[in-house]
Amino acid sequence: MTFPKIELHVHLEGTVRPATLLEIARRNDYALPAETEEGLAELYDFRDFAHFIDVWILTTNALRTAEDFRQVVVDYAAEAVSHGAVYLEAIFSPAERARRGVAWDEIFEGYCDGAQEARELHGVEVRLTPDIVRGYPLDDAEQTVRHSARRRDRGVVGVGLGGLEADYPPEPYEPVFALARELGLASVPHAGEVAGPSSVRGALEDLRADRIRHGIRAAEDPGLLRELADRRIVLDVCPISNLRTRAVATLHEHPLPQLVAAGARCSISTDDPAMFGTDLSQDYDAAASLGLHPREAYDAGLEGALCDEKTKARLREIAETFSWGAIRPLEGKVP
Repeated sequence: MTFPKIELHVHLEGTVRPATLLEIARRNDYALPAETEEGLAELYDFRDFAHFIDVWILTTNALRTAEDFRQVVVDYAAEAVSHGAVYLEAIFSPAERARRGVAWDEIFEGYCDGAQEARELHGVEVRLTPDIVRGYPLDDAEQTVRHSARRRDRGVVGVGLGGLEADYPPEPYEPVFALARELGLASVPHAGEVAGPSSVRGALEDLRADRIRHGIRAAEDPGLLRELADRRIVLDVCPISNLRTRAVATLHEHPLPQLVAAGARCSISTDDPAMFGTDLSQDYDAAASLGLHPREAYDAGLEGALCDEKTKARLREIAETFSWGAIRPLEGKVP
């Protein structure tokens, strides 16, 4: 059965399915290496992380206009709702597009328009948490923060830090995250996926993270894991993404059970569903196979959500009125 789901970690650029990519590319006269959905789907069969980056660039370069950004949000909202999503916190990387000539305002307005339309068409609440890109100049990071802050009334609730985690630790970004806090934005950096526990520690101490995107490597440091549990820092866990990127060798080896056993609050998300061949149901199934009940995942998502109290009250009511006991044990196979 379909049950309510909260997703706190999904990159909008990584939600673009082949059919949508073809439509947008044709609209923008952008050449793709394949002209059919089937041909593009073959490109998404990743060989390694470098291949993933190639496809990421291919997809993001097709996005040129506010209409493109709006469509990406609305299309993913429709997909997520079909899997039971009632609340999404969606990520995009504006500096990537701005460095290729797209106006900052066009990027932000397109995504904000999409979030509003997603609510009107599909009834799902969407909040936006743009990423600062590791390795880009700090001026780009500051621009991301300032443009985000101007749109707090349009659903932008925080800023993250994404990109090459192992090459760019969080500490140098402390000034821009301090600016974000000053301007009323939450801190939701990626940490502890490719890099180890020190990455999570830097995000907590220097970026004053309100939530950690991934954070699974915290399992390697019992003291850090206890601190995360004590401080009720929610981790955005993306099981199938971790498998696809080789952050974990097999799903059986995923540290989710260890994190939960230590008291860490773990929400469940897809990360880049189109690129990793997953969807919200598959990731929740993967989490269930590792012992995390859907209600626990929902409650962690609710605790980690950055929305206003009125929206949280509606999400809480959804949880309290749903018959969680009617969910059957996992029957299908997961990766």
